Amino acid sequence: MSLACLRDYELRAHSVLPKNALDYYKSGAGEEFSLQLNRDAFNRLRLQPRVLRDVSCRDVSTTVLGCRVTLPVGIAPTAMQRMAHPEGECATARAAGAMGTVFTLSTLSTSSLEQVAAAAPDTLKWFQLYIYKDRKVTQQLVQRAEKAGFKALVLTVDAPVFGIRNADVRNKFSLPPHLALANFTDSTTTHVNQTESGSGINEYVNNLFDQSISWEDVKWLKSITRLPLVLKGILTAEDAIIGANMGAAAIQVSNHGGRQLDGAPAPIEALPEIVRAVGDRCEVYLDGGVRQGTDVFKALALGASMVFLGRPAIWGLAVEGEKGVVDVLTLIKREFNHALALAGCTCIADIKPNMVVHESRYSRL
Repeated sequence: MSLACLRDYELRAHSVLPKNALDYYKSGAGEEFSLQLNRDAFNRLRLQPRVLRDVSCRDVSTTVLGCRVTLPVGIAPTAMQRMAHPEGECATARAAGAMGTVFTLSTLSTSSLEQVAAAAPDTLKWFQLYIYKDRKVTQQLVQRAEKAGFKALVLTVDAPVFGIRNADVRNKFSLPPHLALANFTDSTTTHVNQTESGSGINEYVNNLFDQSISWEDVKWLKSITRLPLVLKGILTAEDAIIGANMGAAAIQVSNHGGRQLDGAPAPIEALPEIVRAVGDRCEVYLDGGVRQGTDVFKALALGASMVFLGRPAIWGLAVEGEKGVVDVLTLIKREFNHALALAGCTCIADIKPNMVVHESRYSRL
């Protein structure tokens, strides 16, 4: 059967991934309310297309942090991608480059900064960062990212601890023994080991991540690099304003794929207030729940300048490596281009906020 949409890739990936890896990638925190909400919130938004407009010539390219990309969809950081395919992050980075868009490498990757830089030299690459208890570990990662040609740092701000992910607890999740966290050399930071009490990834985070991080650490990070800083994991206008005041280049509205605080809003729900608060001062991105081109359209209409995909790229990677990721991005791009035409738009600038409304507008009829 041909793979016609993202759901087809997801189902195929579910059939080929080992249970330990599949459950890690697909699960959310707690009862997975926020995980489901990420999709439900998009489905509660209605599109209001305009008609009888000449849409024969369309352009879906945009600019992100001063760099031109061919579509407003990038790759979000996702850990340990060699569990999905032997080439892991290197394959995903090459796919992003082939599509002319952004790839974000996770700190907890199974391919190192240097490996990804060598494998995808022409890809626009960003590096996602966690702050470790040992600040030298974090500072060295920043220096290596700069040296390897990464163009931005994406600081995850919503993970002083990891959410309780029941699937990982049940599976006693650990990184397969033939893999390691490739950005490190010390055994305490390279391995996610099986534990008797539950998830190995949560034990790793609890042992090494700094739970005391604060806005002062954002100041510190800005003081040690000239790279633009994206703050990922913000869901309130209040925090977005603090971030903008500290000079963040962008705010990435995200609930960590529903994997942190169960009960937190979907990013698409939080997006409008954050755009109102800081959209004239820095770029605003969104990740979480984006599964088709109309989702991209909705996010852009509500003020996002870029959206990022996490799990969808993993499904493509698991199915057919680099080609699978290219195919998934091509699907999303085609669907977005189609949505643009049917909504009466020729470019991203034509997408207006009044083209998206909540379903409650129609429930009153």
